[in-house]
Amino acid sequence: MDILIKNISQLVTPKGNSLKCGKEMLDVSIVEDGWVLIKDGLIEEVGSGNINEDKGVHIIDGRGKTVCPGLIDPHTHLIHGGSRENELEMKLMGVPYIDILKKGGGILSTVRETRRCSKEELKEKAKKSMNQMMLHGTTTCEAKSGYGLNFEDEIKCLEAVRELNEEHPLTIVPTYMGAHAVPEEYSDKRGEYVKLMKEKVIPYISQEKLAEFVDCFCEEGVFTVDESREILECAIEYGFKVKIHADEIKRIGGACLAGELKAISAEHLLATSTEGIISMKENGVCPVLLPATSFYLMAGRFADARKMIEYGLPVTLATDYNPGTCPTESLQTIMTFACFGMKMVPREIISAMTINAACAIDRQDTIGTIEQGKNADIVIFDTPNLNYLIYHFGINHVDTVIKNGHIVVENQSLML
Repeated sequence: MDILIKNISQLVTPKGNSLKCGKEMLDVSIVEDGWVLIKDGLIEEVGSGNINEDKGVHIIDGRGKTVCPGLIDPHTHLIHGGSRENELEMKLMGVPYIDILKKGGGILSTVRETRRCSKEELKEKAKKSMNQMMLHGTTTCEAKSGYGLNFEDEIKCLEAVRELNEEHPLTIVPTYMGAHAVPEEYSDKRGEYVKLMKEKVIPYISQEKLAEFVDCFCEEGVFTVDESREILECAIEYGFKVKIHADEIKRIGGACLAGELKAISAEHLLATSTEGIISMKENGVCPVLLPATSFYLMAGRFADARKMIEYGLPVTLATDYNPGTCPTESLQTIMTFACFGMKMVPREIISAMTINAACAIDRQDTIGTIEQGKNADIVIFDTPNLNYLIYHFGINHVDTVIKNGHIVVENQSLML
């Protein structure tokens, strides 16, 4: 079905196929009385003013609406078993994380639940979250493994992602993250776990093409800089692009390692140094910031987005959707924290959630802007302009979502 969206109050999109760095993040086209013509799943033409309506084209009236590229979430932990709401009161009462672990909670409880679940159970749980993502305007997300932490269950999670891509309209970009934590059974032999990833898991994932990226949690008490380098250099040898969870809590040099390895992205970055920022800038690393995680953890601070923008970095935003430290699928929620917590302006936020997010998952040639020839991934917000979308927070503004030229959300309802 060909689609024409016309009479658009504000058609908002970055342009091009490359990262928007620093002040470039403000370079967002805002067209009034715009229109978008979609044919065969692609954007056929974009313009403003009057347009002739071909017979048989499905018309969407954009009057009073803001139209943007489909939102892109470049950092999620979509595939997992269980949930951890039972830890909420303990966290609020100040119970240390180590004590929560001793009570059977924390990340290792999610590992146990993920291992217990069948692949079908993991997929059914993930589909509910994917539906929520689409309802809130997300058309593409990255998904990390990392709650299996052994060969069989990591492969199970990545196979679930592959099958979900065939069964659900939302696009998922897969990342292997066996280096998310050291599993209980390797607590006193962590070197053997690193060896398992290098010699068995990464080669198999490469052979079966189960992931595009490999990620590692480079943090005090998780994986050291040297361990992270060893794991990620192995991944690079097998042809993977790499990402790094870096400098989230302690400044141990994760951002500098991202620069050294020329990683496609470094994620979290609450504690990163000026040296780390410069290293990322000089080596083309995309910083992926996760403000809702800072909020949920009551960290009392956010990653310094303004400093990164001043240094000319292409800031990107994501949910970090996961059961332990950020249980939300909504990028509109992230807009709120990016604006009022990190002082990013609406045009910067849109650049961060569209073209920069596309670059962070190597999809910039097909998505991230509303331009001729790109995939017709589009979200229509029931707001008169971009500023209103972020100014009026706490509700879902999505009216319609189009994925690859198909209407998947209409009047805030799924059309699956």
